[in-house]
Amino acid sequence: MPQIHWDLHKRKKTGGRKGIWRKKRKYEMGGDPVKTKLGERRAKLERTKGGGLKIKLLSDLYANVFNPKTGKCSKVRILKVERNPADKNYDREGIITKGAILLTELGKAVVTSRPGQNGVINAVLVD
Repeated sequence: MPQIHWDLHKRKKTGGRKGIWRKKRKYEMGGDPVKTKLGERRAKLERTKGGGLKIKLLSDLYANVFNPKTGKCSKVRILKVERNPADKNYDREGIITKGAILLTELGKAVVTSRPGQNGVINAVLVD
């Protein structure tokens, strides 16, 4: 179910209640978060406001890992999701978000992209 992002339900600076004086609008609509998991690559195309396209990554097996020591980037297989500091439930379920720590073939890497928004998993090697 989509969320509505508006401030009509909030209070005024003085603490008084605001009266909701109009209905919800389409441009205030948000979407459900995409929970990217480890698995065969699956992506969803979604039309955005203005007619653009957003690639939402549902699952993937590979990440683009940047090695700061060598200065090179390579496509590496993800072995497992080590930790996700965003949410302890995400940690248990193995959901990949920005800031998640992945165990790859090269070692541990921290995700720097937003897979549910960008459609790709970019990470930086940490060791």
